[in-house]
Amino acid sequence: MIINALIIVFLLWFFYQRFAPVKGIQQIATTELKAKLKNKNNQFIDVRTPHEFRTKHIKGFRNIPLSELPAQTGQLLKDREVVVICQSGMRSMKASKLLKKQGFTSITNVKGGINTWR
Repeated sequence: MIINALIIVFLLWFFYQRFAPVKGIQQIATTELKAKLKNKNNQFIDVRTPHEFRTKHIKGFRNIPLSELPAQTGQLLKDREVVVICQSGMRSMKASKLLKKQGFTSITNVKGGINTWR
């Protein structure tokens, strides 16, 4: 009985940690992204692979694959907003967390990613 309760608690904690919003990272839908694209001070990063980016991307976004992001954060300004997108929103959330840990203060993750872009 106690083991079952511990397993349930662990699973709830795991899913909360994995999917709960992170403080300091804004979540927006692609409908809200259209307004953000008008702000030329924002930095727009697409963390998909180069092949995915070539297949379909949003004008204004720069391709920095998630695997290369830790080495490339020096090219981004920490005091300007960074808007991050991927295919579905999962990799961009990982990228957002990475940016947060590296001291970026204004980070926006696009929920649903390029899959929801119209």
